[in-house]
Amino acid sequence: MARHRDPLTKDLFAWEPPKVSVGYSAEVTGRGPLDNRIARIIGQALRDARDDGFSRAEVARRMSAYLHRPVSEAMLNKWSSEGSEDHRIPLDAFIALVHATDARDLLGFVPGEFGMTVIDSEYAGMIKLHLIREKKREIEAMEQALEREVIAQGRARR
Repeated sequence: MARHRDPLTKDLFAWEPPKVSVGYSAEVTGRGPLDNRIARIIGQALRDARDDGFSRAEVARRMSAYLHRPVSEAMLNKWSSEGSEDHRIPLDAFIALVHATDARDLLGFVPGEFGMTVIDSEYAGMIKLHLIREKKREIEAMEQALEREVIAQGRARR
């Protein structure tokens, strides 16, 4: 006989830790030339914005307002196209895209190229605390080793 699970009881095994870093997965960025990978993450950010109810025209309008210069839907299309070799997104427009779409996963791309991770600032204190505790354990281990050495030298002199 099958047992029915109480729908009001939470499944303890369903818990997943919160996402502490930002960035798109390798499935999104893929492989290949840098300019193609950049086009892919821009395209993903624009698809995510569309899923949230923002058209490319609206994203372009928001970017224009942020940059105080025109950004067109056609520009977004070129920046997100892997086939558009002559059109690369400028850094200030990239920042405006993050603001316009709230696609913070875009921010993880550049540091990821250097083996680094972008984390939400709310986790910075926890990481610093962990590093301090780790250093403290290292110093305590050095202290204990030195104490044993000093005691052993004292016994050897007797």
